[in-house]
Parts: sequence; structure tokens; C-alpha cells
Amino acid sequence: MRRRGSTPWIYRWSRPLIAGIATIGAVGTGYLTVVKLTEGTAACPTGGCDVVLSSPYATVFGLPLTLFGFLGYLSMIIFAIAPLCLTSPKKKKLRASIEQWTGLLLFLGGTAMAVFSSYLMYLLAFVIKAVCIYCIASAVFSVCLFILSIIGRDWEDIGQLLFSGVIVAVVVLVGTLGVYANINNPRVETTDGYAISTTSGAAELGLAQHLKQIDAKMYGAFTCPHCQNQKQLFGKDAAAQLNYIECHPQGENSQTDLCMKANIQGFPTWEIKGKQYQGEKTLAELADLSGYQGDRHFKNSSEHGH
Repeated sequence: MRRRGSTPWIYRWSRPLIAGIATIGAVGTGYLTVVKLTEGTAACPTGGCDVVLSSPYATVFGLPLTLFGFLGYLSMIIFAIAPLCLTSPKKKKLRASIEQWTGLLLFLGGTAMAVFSSYLMYLLAFVIKAVCIYCIASAVFSVCLFILSIIGRDWEDIGQLLFSGVIVAVVVLVGTLGVYANINNPRVETTDGYAISTTSGAAELGLAQHLKQIDAKMYGAFTCPHCQNQKQLFGKDAAAQLNYIECHPQGENSQTDLCMKANIQGFPTWEIKGKQYQGEKTLAELADLSGYQGDRHFKNSSEHGH
């Protein structure tokens, strides 16, 4: 038995560190879950966060992927602090037993999160092709939790530990590939659901032509509901005349580089006369911002927008 004074500091502090990192991760994923459910815009220095949140990969079984991330971090918090709550000397044996089991669960959980985060980083870099600081931070947190779960205690059977880790890693990877197997071409699978159903009146056509003449730009993503609502306001014919810039890398005629260069941080974003305006706008608001002097009897003005 080691005396307390000779116990490596990492053994004593690994669980508080795990709980602290997992808490930060839970706050981040919890925030993104709220943003996803409310169809809001994430506070993000790049437009990549909204691109990721609006991608088909951000939803699993009809629920936000970030919700599962939040539950994962919450589980790690519980596993980390469970034995720390037992401070009574009379419960020393129980604490030792809980430390052993939760130590294994921390390792298995850390392994699963690290493997899944690695796959998400692959998607971020090579498929979605967007920079999301929340995603990157979460991946770093997952790796840290994995490392701390290994070095944070003295393992008696390293071979058994590695075997368990490999099994979990394989199961997570196979399960992840199975869940995302149907997402082969997100643009084709989702664009049809966003067909513009409204028609354009003379006022909508006039405003769209005016916006095009003054080189106003609408930055958006084909997976963004707010962008589709904005187009619905114009109607099918008028929307086709807009100078629309697709920011999603998998969207039709994608111009991601232009979106990054313009530092677009949310969708839709209007660029009018050198100034940017985020969020859906009513046609009357767009008319005021652009100096449109034509017909303002917009037929779709009360159906969408805010």
C-alpha cells in the first residue's frame, strides 16, 4: 500500500481535473444544443459553426448530435465525482469499490468520446470543410479526458484494459459509420425539402432586381431554415434573381472561400452597401436598408420573416 504522501499527484487530482474539463464540455455542448433546437445562430468567430450545426451530420435519430455530447460529458462528471462524495471513514470499502468501477467507466467513456471526436474531426476537415471552434475544443477535451482516465490511477491489468479499450473503439467506430451510412450526398437528400413554394409579385421582383443592381449579396447555406424562409419571402422567381452566395461546402455552386473572406458568422447574412446585416429580414427592412423606392406592396411580407 502506498502512503498518501507518496501517491503521485495525478492520482489525487485526475478526478477533479476530469470533472472540470467535462463541465466545460457540458456547458459548450449544452449551449449548442439550445442553439440547434431554437434554430438560432451560434456565437462563433467564423461562419463554420453554423455550417456544421446546419449539416446533416449534426442530427442523429432526429435529435441534435450535441445533445448526445452533453450527456456524454455529464456522465463523465458523475463517474469522476461519485467516489469523492464518500468522505466518511466508515465507507472506505465502498469508496474503493466505486473508485474501481468508475475508473473503468471513465476509461471506456473517454475512449468512446475520443474515437467519436476523431471521426468528427475527419468530417470537419475533409467532408464539411468548415472551421468550428466548439467542435475542435470538444475534440481536445475528449482526448484530455481519455489521457487523464489512463494516467489518473494505478492499473493492475494493463492487458485487460487495452483489450476493453479496443473493443469499445471498434464498437463506436462501426456504430458511427452505420449511423452516417445514409448521408452520402447531403445536398441531394435535403435540398428537395426546401423548395420555394411561394410566388413572386411585382413588388418582390422589383426589390430583387434592385438588390441585384446595387450588388447586394445574401450569404447562406442550403441546410439553413432561416435562409429558406428568407427566399420564401421573395417567392420563386424573385429569389432566383438574388445575388445568393452558398456558404455550405456541399451546396450547389458553393463559394465557401468568399464566405470565409467576408467573415460571415451566421446565416443568412446580407451585405448591402458595404455593411453586413445578420438574420432574416422582412422585405420592407431590405427595402429600407437598400434604398429601394419602388412598389412596396409585398404579398409575402406577413407569411415569413421577423
